[in-house]
Amino acid sequence: MAPSLIQDYLSLARSVIASPHKSLWCTYDADADVLYINFKKPAAATDSELTDDDVIVRYEGDEVIGLTILHASRRAAA
Repeated sequence: MAPSLIQDYLSLARSVIASPHKSLWCTYDADADVLYINFKKPAAATDSELTDDDVIVRYEGDEVIGLTILHASRRAAA
């Protein structure tokens, strides 16, 4: 594994550790260019909202249980 890729994963690890959720599951759909991030399994959203920057925040009650990031590859290139 390339050292730069390892650094990317270490950065992700720091973000998860700093998060109040402590768990993270993610899936990338290349055909749709959508990254799904779940903080809870199983996740059953009761509500969601679309932000101005095309991120869908999913809620179970008042708790954020996941994010759906649209146009994910464009964001990774930035």
